[in-house]
Amino acid sequence: MYRYDEFDAAFVAGRGAQFADQVNRRLSGELSEDQFRPLRLMNGLYLQLHAYMLRIAVPYGTLSSRQLRKLAHIARTYDRGYGHFTTRQNIQFNWPKLKDVPAILAELASVEMHSIQTSGNCIRNTTTDQFAGAAADEIIDPRPVAEIIRQWSSLHPEFTYLPRKFKIAMTGSPNDRAAIRFHDIGLQAAVNAAGETGWEVWVGGGLGRTPMIGKLINSFVPNEHLLAYLESIMRVYNRYGRRDNKYKARIKILVHEEGLETIKGQVEAEFAEIRGGILTLPSEEVDRITTYFAPPAFTDQAGSKVDVAYQSIIDPAYGRWLDNNLNAHREPGYASVTISLKPVGGAPGDATDVQMDVVADLAERYSFDELRVTHEQNLVLPHVAVADLRTVYDALVAAGLADGNAGMITDIICCPGLDFCALANARSIPIAQEITHKFAAPERQAEIGDLKIKISGCINACGHHHVGHIGILGVEKKGGELYQITLGGDASEQASVGKIIGPGFEADAVPDAIEKLVDTYIAKRHSVDETFIQAYRRLGEAPFKEALYGTA
Repeated sequence: MYRYDEFDAAFVAGRGAQFADQVNRRLSGELSEDQFRPLRLMNGLYLQLHAYMLRIAVPYGTLSSRQLRKLAHIARTYDRGYGHFTTRQNIQFNWPKLKDVPAILAELASVEMHSIQTSGNCIRNTTTDQFAGAAADEIIDPRPVAEIIRQWSSLHPEFTYLPRKFKIAMTGSPNDRAAIRFHDIGLQAAVNAAGETGWEVWVGGGLGRTPMIGKLINSFVPNEHLLAYLESIMRVYNRYGRRDNKYKARIKILVHEEGLETIKGQVEAEFAEIRGGILTLPSEEVDRITTYFAPPAFTDQAGSKVDVAYQSIIDPAYGRWLDNNLNAHREPGYASVTISLKPVGGAPGDATDVQMDVVADLAERYSFDELRVTHEQNLVLPHVAVADLRTVYDALVAAGLADGNAGMITDIICCPGLDFCALANARSIPIAQEITHKFAAPERQAEIGDLKIKISGCINACGHHHVGHIGILGVEKKGGELYQITLGGDASEQASVGKIIGPGFEADAVPDAIEKLVDTYIAKRHSVDETFIQAYRRLGEAPFKEALYGTA
């Protein structure tokens, strides 16, 4: 894991002291809320419906046990005993008191964490595949490059006040688990004809009120020139991105309106100017940072394996967990373990202080002191010996964290919605809770298989509803809450945007509507191996629309 150098430490400490002064001036009345607003947003502090919310950065989703324990401490000391993990691999605290925020930031700085650039019109936290550095299908660990991007983008003097917020995602695998095609810039590891490793660069993706799939702007950029290429894109966006209309300010609109070839020409012209200059990455610096992400000291686990079929017979709950919550590791005898934060009836992405402490202990003892936050609002222990799986599972059972539902219908992405967010039109959390109750039976979930439901409480799409196999969008209609359903979204390398299937539903009708869609899928799939998204692409919307509305 990366460790702060002297610059990082001084930078974070200086920002914390600066913001503490700004908070004191706000509390004394010297600053009005309007004057304070841009200052707090630069430090990840939002004003939501009922209280302030503090969003804390988790760069490329990687945490140590020490850092997670600090988050648990903050939850019980300064908040209401829990935190909410987000789709940007960050964590939010929903109830901090303004007077306590400087103390919270000081606590974070003591474990090399901060809340800088988690809001505002700047380059946000770069996200990655949650199994980076561990996945068996990985070409390259993207986290060293993500760290370089973090250093480059932090308080970049040209890009502090962009037309709109800017998000970068990257994956080192050909199997996209980071939704890179739905980001302003997406980076996917690639190998050229000479066998060199570099990056495909995708640009202009995004969700919100105008969902768009990113376009491939360059099929191969070497590591040494990646920052120069990213800077070229940012300069073009900063120069031409619209500032007169926030709804049309994202780079996706610029690419759409000007056309990819026009934007590519501008980017290449910038790149020709700065390529080979100070943004060229020296190989020794890349190597230095890469050493922070060196694989841990794995031990020989020869012969270690688990018989999932057998375990499913003697202990069905453990068998389900093994079947659904493990990801293949590049090191024989190890696995990556997904810890579901999606219990039946729970708020997706929430973890209590006690649960965070338990996960921190497990990471320290059984995962080389490392864990990950996923963009699907779960946690991951990336390096667990197969021989330790049962011990880890038993500890998770005791903590209420052993749901074996990763990737299943109850593993729902969900934004905070109208329960917290001042921008929301409708509640999201109660809808997710009711759907999980509807499909709580493990046998039912197993019958359905891989199905991703994603819920947003407004068109800003923080719940990624556009890319859910089944997406749910809460809207306001005549003072009430109504829920539109979309089908066919996919955030993987086979990216697609879901299509609204028909008129919306009242809140209490949504779970039954989802059940009708699921029953239609099961009745019409070719076999148990055909997933929901595969069946939808083969069948089209007609049978699903008929199931919901009685007509195609």
